[in-house]
Amino acid sequence: MAASWLVWAFLSAVFAAATAIFAKMGVEAVNSNVATLIRTLVILPTLALFVFATGQWQPPSAISPRTYLFLVLSGLATGASWLCYFRALQLGDASRVAPIDKLSVVLVAIFGVLFLGENLSATGWLGVALIGAGAVVIAVS
Repeated sequence: MAASWLVWAFLSAVFAAATAIFAKMGVEAVNSNVATLIRTLVILPTLALFVFATGQWQPPSAISPRTYLFLVLSGLATGASWLCYFRALQLGDASRVAPIDKLSVVLVAIFGVLFLGENLSATGWLGVALIGAGAVVIAVS
């Protein structure tokens, strides 16, 4: 069970939901960018402790320049996403902001096909369309 991508994906969804609720409560009395900084300051030592405690540390020299490039780009995208997400939470209801944020699922499917050569079945595309429609319905209701 611990090796199943589905278990980890579900746990990710649970923690993402908790993130939205905690973040909404946390941005009420502070600038959203400062809130994002505080969140980041918590994440860095937590992840470092986890990597060291589980023996997963890799020497930086063992990582290829291409890997660094894409991880840096991913980090920049994550930072931009967090800044936008926290600002949106500060301005809107968590129950409306989070579904729009989850349109990333739709975009990942499209980008996966366009840039990674992934394939979706007809039912996969139907699922993507339903996720997109559901997010919009929740956000505008």
